[in-house]
Amino acid sequence: MDLYLLAELKTISLKVTTVDMQKPPPDFRTNFEATHPPILIDNGLAILENEKIERHIMKSVPGGHNLFVQDKEVASLIENLYSKLKLVLVRKDEQKSASLRAHLGRIDGLLERRGTRFLTGDTMCCFDCELMPRLQHIRVAGKYFVDFEIPTSFRSLWRYMYHMYQLDAFTQSCPADQDIINHYKLQQALKMKKHEELETPTFTTSIPVDINDSNAEE
Repeated sequence: MDLYLLAELKTISLKVTTVDMQKPPPDFRTNFEATHPPILIDNGLAILENEKIERHIMKSVPGGHNLFVQDKEVASLIENLYSKLKLVLVRKDEQKSASLRAHLGRIDGLLERRGTRFLTGDTMCCFDCELMPRLQHIRVAGKYFVDFEIPTSFRSLWRYMYHMYQLDAFTQSCPADQDIINHYKLQQALKMKKHEELETPTFTTSIPVDINDSNAEE
């Protein structure tokens, strides 16, 4: 998502190629063998692994350093969110769901206290590029597998998501609901049903009505 944002700001030219890892094209297998995306290719140089890609964006991509800010509170707050989602998806368990819900509540509290559009201010940074995809996975996969929903009482969190949904950097990099669901089905050794494979891709970007109404007045 970092790169989509930089492309939106016109600091870089970006081309994205999606790869079906169950049937990767021959040139992908030749160059990268079993390496899973994301893979960044910058002027012929291939960078693998998320941490190395982030480091390259920060040091070598025009404008990339502007996305990386220091904020220990935010960093520690969003750090374990994804692992809690994965625990919830293993099986429906109210204690694990409550833990994830409480974690989201702390993020909601930070956003309410700071009163900013994004996590660290009114412009996006690396933490937003990390948090919002996780929130989307929680919305889509959490609802599908264990009927987990982000409480509508977390108004600041929903307002944050509303602003993120307005950005091309997010909507263009966001996978379809079916792709998110299939990602976790593969992790659980489940297969997509034939009718699911043929479904028209859908993208969950709606906001609960009461939250949407409050944003419309801003």
